[in-house]
Amino acid sequence: MTLTRRAALATPLALAAASNAQAQAWPDRPFRWVVGYPPGGASDAFARLIAGLMGPRIGQNVVVENRPGGGAVLASEIVARAPADGYTWMHVDNGILTYNPALYSRLPYNPDTDFTGVGFIGRFPLYIVVKADSPWNSFADYLAASRRQAPNYGTPAVASPHHLAMEMVKRRTGLEATHVPFRGGPAAIQELLSGNIESVVIDCATGLPYIRDGRVKALCVFNEARSPEAPNVPTLRELGHADAVAYGWQGMCVAKATPAPIVERLSREMMAVIQGPELTSRFTTLGIEYRPWSPAEFAAFVESENQVWRPLIRDLGIRLDG
Repeated sequence: MTLTRRAALATPLALAAASNAQAQAWPDRPFRWVVGYPPGGASDAFARLIAGLMGPRIGQNVVVENRPGGGAVLASEIVARAPADGYTWMHVDNGILTYNPALYSRLPYNPDTDFTGVGFIGRFPLYIVVKADSPWNSFADYLAASRRQAPNYGTPAVASPHHLAMEMVKRRTGLEATHVPFRGGPAAIQELLSGNIESVVIDCATGLPYIRDGRVKALCVFNEARSPEAPNVPTLRELGHADAVAYGWQGMCVAKATPAPIVERLSREMMAVIQGPELTSRFTTLGIEYRPWSPAEFAAFVESENQVWRPLIRDLGIRLDG
């Protein structure tokens, strides 16, 4: 056998051996989980919970890094441009993967081509709530009142899932209501309790404690089915508005070219901790709906969301960059 022939045969074997050695050594340093929102919010809280449980399983610390700004665009760009080695994770949600391409004319990242989905964190049902002493006792009351004078409604932010879901509900039910954005869901709830606003669209993680103890009254939930944690709250679907379904959701991604074995490892570890007793109990209490989706199933879910929300946002004319 000639030297040239031997070299040709050895090259792929050497590459395979190097790749195998690299895989066996991975991970050899801490991870960072980039969150595009300030500390203390729901995204930050769930990233820290999951990171704290994944670190020991995967053998390295996971450092949560908050990089807030511009609808999480800054954080998204950081991860999109990070090395595709599985060490930099991105906390994602409706806004980052689905809404932003319709809300901005230009983005420094492309969620469809720059990220690979690792795992799903959960769906967060959305509720319309009013004060406990409000004269509105049902969505029908709220809808009828809106035809006389549009109530205002608070949300955590402009173009949040809460805001866009309510705009969709308005379109599909005939509701009239005026948006008032706040800096987070807790702030909106406090303004409701203080009597400074008439209603709020709130997610389960923030709103259920107030619903359970009677401090607010939930008129409806935007889900397909009632939540076991709020079984007396009807869905808009059962009230006759079959296509008025929306929710917030969260997940985790890495840079697009991350090797498949690394993505699969991260996916397995993430599913294991979310389905463990600590998070299962917490998710149940907060009314969060989990699905143990593989990376491919998560990608299919995101694509289905894109097909619904991007055309609707463009049709509504909501833009964040003028």
